[in-house]
Amino acid sequence: MARVAFVGPRDGVSAAIAERLRGGDAASDALVLLGDDLTAAAARLDAGTETVVFRPRALAGGGPDLEAAVGFFDALAALPPRQLVLLSSAQVFDPVHEHAGHVGEETRPRGRNPIARRWLKLETMAAAAAAGWGGRLAVLRPATVVARDGGDPLARFLLRRRAFPLAGWGPSLQLLAPEDLAAAVGFVVDRDADGVFHVAPRGVVPVREALRLAGARALPLPGPLLRLFGRANPAELAYLRHPWTVGDRRLRDLGWAPQRSSAEALLAAAGGDPAGAPDFDDYGMDERYIANYGRTLFRFLHRAYWRIEVRGLEHVPRRGAAVLTGVHRGFMPWDGVMALHTVARGTGRIIRFLIHPCLVKQPFLANYMTKLGGIPACQENGDWVLERGGLLGMFPEGIHGAFTPYRRAYRLGKFGRDEYVKMALRHGAPIVPFVTVGSAEIYPIFGRLNAGWVHRLLEWPYFPLGPNFPLPGLPLPSKWHTRFLEPLHVAGRYPLEAADDPEVVHAISQEVRGRLEKAIADMLRRRKHLFWGSIFDAEEPPVAEPASAPGGARP
Repeated sequence: MARVAFVGPRDGVSAAIAERLRGGDAASDALVLLGDDLTAAAARLDAGTETVVFRPRALAGGGPDLEAAVGFFDALAALPPRQLVLLSSAQVFDPVHEHAGHVGEETRPRGRNPIARRWLKLETMAAAAAAGWGGRLAVLRPATVVARDGGDPLARFLLRRRAFPLAGWGPSLQLLAPEDLAAAVGFVVDRDADGVFHVAPRGVVPVREALRLAGARALPLPGPLLRLFGRANPAELAYLRHPWTVGDRRLRDLGWAPQRSSAEALLAAAGGDPAGAPDFDDYGMDERYIANYGRTLFRFLHRAYWRIEVRGLEHVPRRGAAVLTGVHRGFMPWDGVMALHTVARGTGRIIRFLIHPCLVKQPFLANYMTKLGGIPACQENGDWVLERGGLLGMFPEGIHGAFTPYRRAYRLGKFGRDEYVKMALRHGAPIVPFVTVGSAEIYPIFGRLNAGWVHRLLEWPYFPLGPNFPLPGLPLPSKWHTRFLEPLHVAGRYPLEAADDPEVVHAISQEVRGRLEKAIADMLRRRKHLFWGSIFDAEEPPVAEPASAPGGARP
């Protein structure tokens, strides 16, 4: 009787899994049944087999073959194993703009995309089958296994000589080596584990960089053209539009870790040298992109268009974690971009701003905000930045701050749930408030258009109306003044557990709010004109231009 049986399609990925289960020994007690007829394969299993590993056949359009899986589970019920290990996919998570990042096993898939829905249905069927015979179920959700004959449409897309990615989109992909998937399967089988396990490689690769590494000639096209020419169906295209990355904390907590990064796995599959694989930011930030814009567009906007004068940059730490808390006005996110540029050119560090999902919902803007280091706003992503000693940027008023009507542009609104304070307390990071006066005038909001389509399509509270309507992309050349205030140090002043004390959190938030309000009032009192003039004391030194460009800036 075989202790372990593996059933799956006949390809290179299954061969790697079979070799791992056999331990390199063809005479082992692992039974390997590969082929297209999975029901017939199940009928050949030995009665009393302890563990069955099942890798479903993939459909040409993406997702598992559910009809074949039904027959397999029915046949398996006649000789139920003690443990069923199902190889599902990380594609069970919908590729959507709200995707927070590297989601954990506790995140529940929604199954709105047809491909994601098929993977979710497969997991539901496996759970029902295992419950029916009283067995244990382990579900592995691997990232895209990159192999020329692995059956995954996305892997085939990346390994083509010519590829047609979606114009305006560039999500980061996780690409898993077949050997790493095989090692994860063996790890779960050896430990008789159950539950859901994500299997992810080290790092990510943006779509465009992935095609370049694989040696493909890429021609970006809009989605309608790709569908018109039959290059992909809408369900497949979605996985090239938005991220669907996963975290593998459960496996890592048990002691498993992948051997290859996403770039290394791709280079190996493409016949290149994995040793030369580059590293990429986990959320798609591109330092070269920031440096290039810093020498061109951002430099022009900072020096000539908005003529920004800055004070207090010495308060931004040159190393270690910090939370930069600002006031967001002017509808468009230019004040955040200019703060990023100012800090990068003055300190060599890059602020990682937590951003609203609406900023990555539209093509081209999604690429722009991602490459500038924007990260979807959530507690886990803020912790990710601070754990690595980075600069975390937040606007506590959220999206409503950007849509503040001009008549009260410089009055602070509600600060939400004060998550920025909790993050600072958990990591002992100082809070550095900063204020910009002048950004509200680039698009002064005098009215609003309330319409359901605005929220559905753009996810804005309303469509703002101002003097630059209907050209909201053209901001007015107001004069800006930015001040970074003295940091509020929480390390040593409060214990880490204070993050769970609502009274402490609220008190700190009120102190930050008071500093911001005082700075705004003082700067408005000094300002004599909207379009020119200085408001800072002459004895205050301006920001010095660094000797080198911030191309080597680090978060």
